[in-house]
Amino acid sequence: MKELRTGVTTGLCAAAAAKAAAITLLSANPPSHVEISAKNNNVLSLEIIDVTQESNMAKCAVQKDAGDDPDITNGAKVYAAVSKTSAAGIVIDGGEGIGRVTKPGLKVPIGKAAINPVPMEMIEAAIKEVCGVYDYTGGIKVIISIPGGEEIAKKTMNQRLGIIGGLSILGTTGIVEPMSDKAIIETIKTEIDVLVASGKKNLLITPGNYGRGFAQKELGLDIGKAIKCSNFIGETLDYACVKGIEQILLIGHAGKLVKLAGGIMNTHSAIADCRMEIIAAHSAMAGAGGETTRQIMECVTSEAAIEIMLKLGINSHVWESIGAKIGFHLGARTQGSIAIEYIVFTQDHGVLVQSDTTQSGYFRLQGE
Repeated sequence: MKELRTGVTTGLCAAAAAKAAAITLLSANPPSHVEISAKNNNVLSLEIIDVTQESNMAKCAVQKDAGDDPDITNGAKVYAAVSKTSAAGIVIDGGEGIGRVTKPGLKVPIGKAAINPVPMEMIEAAIKEVCGVYDYTGGIKVIISIPGGEEIAKKTMNQRLGIIGGLSILGTTGIVEPMSDKAIIETIKTEIDVLVASGKKNLLITPGNYGRGFAQKELGLDIGKAIKCSNFIGETLDYACVKGIEQILLIGHAGKLVKLAGGIMNTHSAIADCRMEIIAAHSAMAGAGGETTRQIMECVTSEAAIEIMLKLGINSHVWESIGAKIGFHLGARTQGSIAIEYIVFTQDHGVLVQSDTTQSGYFRLQGE
């Protein structure tokens, strides 16, 4: 397997563009490349494009290269316009294509441009470096922009997080690592942070689009408030405990949530795929004979196993048994600190099993 190529964050691009614009403004000599230090101490040389010079302003861009990460901002041009000001100090703000924060819980205050703290530090450090080189002691204003950013942002979670009108300038090291489990988990945590900051103590959690669709179409719940936890159910529960969540309603497809009955909290098939083993074991406890158990073990999908159990008349008993184990393991993971309710379904058969107190959580969420 070839090693995946790393890329650069929008934050590092913004800092490099700001450095180039400051050099252009103070020296009237636009650079073709600038060296910029990432937070991991790597020094990168980034190409500078689209240089604009005026008497009191210079503007430069860096085109983002996300490496082998499927980053939606790959190829976007990150601009920095740098101008002199009469007031002392460095002011950094967002322009075209940069979102504004409208909800609490993020790392940026409400009303400010969505430029995260680390990129903000990198931009400021780049400006101070250039000012030192050219002995400039006056004020500087920096405006970061990404043309087309507002349209790109529609394909991100920014609006759900309360970031309106464009993209965020992100990055903690300046380097984009190809999409990792850590990145997904950090996104989940951020979504929980935003909901908690808005006063929420109850969460609707779904592993993916099947659960979101079922919650919306069949239960009438507002999926705009749902946390999409992917395969990371355990990590999501852990962070919910840390943030003081009181109640969770977990809605998911049988093929995903059945794994919880085996205590498996990362449901990715590469981690563990014991769906048929769990269904077969509970079928045997419900009275299925050896041959039926073997047939279930040979099924490829949970739906195929359900058809066998329906013919035998044990389907509801099996899912009640599986549901009890799901509830047990969810409670064990959170040590009973959160009231966790669940709904397990398939598209063809609807709700297969739900926790005894699910209706209370369902109506509470529905009423919000």
